[in-house]
Amino acid sequence: MRYRRLGHSGLFVSELCLGTMTFGGSDGMWGQIGQLQQEEADGLVRTALDAGINFIDTANVYANGRSEAILGQSLRNLGVAREDVVIATKVMGPMGEGPNARGASRGHIMDQAKASLTRLQLDHIDLYQIHGFDPATPMIETLEALDTLVRQGLVRYVGLSNWAAWQIVKAVGIAEARRLMPIVSLQAHYTLAGRDLEREIVPMLQSEDIGLMVWSPLAGGFLSGKYDRDGKTAEGRRVDFDFPPINKDRAYEAIEVMRSIAATKGCSTAQVALAWLLHQNAVTSVIVGAKRSDQLTDNIGAIQVSLTTEELDALDKVTKLPAEYPGWMLERQGGYRAHMIE
Repeated sequence: MRYRRLGHSGLFVSELCLGTMTFGGSDGMWGQIGQLQQEEADGLVRTALDAGINFIDTANVYANGRSEAILGQSLRNLGVAREDVVIATKVMGPMGEGPNARGASRGHIMDQAKASLTRLQLDHIDLYQIHGFDPATPMIETLEALDTLVRQGLVRYVGLSNWAAWQIVKAVGIAEARRLMPIVSLQAHYTLAGRDLEREIVPMLQSEDIGLMVWSPLAGGFLSGKYDRDGKTAEGRRVDFDFPPINKDRAYEAIEVMRSIAATKGCSTAQVALAWLLHQNAVTSVIVGAKRSDQLTDNIGAIQVSLTTEELDALDKVTKLPAEYPGWMLERQGGYRAHMIE
């Protein structure tokens, strides 16, 4: 396992992060995603730790708090030293029926941070992330609430998830101007089947030295190799819960190339998809979740898969985004002076 610095912080996290969205579900959407209870979760956490993973991600909204509670108990059951793990959680989703039981307001953030700490059985959260953009709350209020939590010692670092590039840059500017805790990471969707991040977000992250955590790196299991263009599918989450949305035609093209590479290397198709992400310079950590220990073990094996330049080019050819304005114009006009700084 390799470890990478999270953005411009001094915190080092494993290149794979254990995702816990499969913990604690019972019915509805969370039941479709995963129904792992304490004993099964303990096994997955132990498998991750034994492989060198020190980074674990959850959210208050996962299974209505059960994911955090199960993770916290797992750390206790396994006797994990606090300094040996980096625990990340998120806030914004609805945690009650009232209008203030959701969003990124000061009240909701402060209340939910304490509730998450109780469920996790911890005295601090290493990385606290705003789970999405809240159009109803002034950004300064959100950022000041996060800064307060850091000053109180309840949170160490702060990040965002599922924000647009302009929103992130605005937050970075406000934090710098007001001398608030800086944004160190973004959690976002990025796969061979969905490379939308590369248009605006990836260049922005690299410019501002913000770390990237990738969620759903297999596109909800679509890139695992279970799904075929002819309509034949194995059991999987996408059969009942077709999320996240992807360009399936492009994904099928990618799967064909991935299967060829996997056959050559003697690895799984899923490992090729994860290895591609680990080869991308903007990526800090890839979040891997599982319902079974063998799935997690297979995902962890991706760190041993090294893709050649030819293999990366083959994957790029079938998944590259079509050119859009202003990208093609920036490339054309930037060429006038780009050679002067090479």
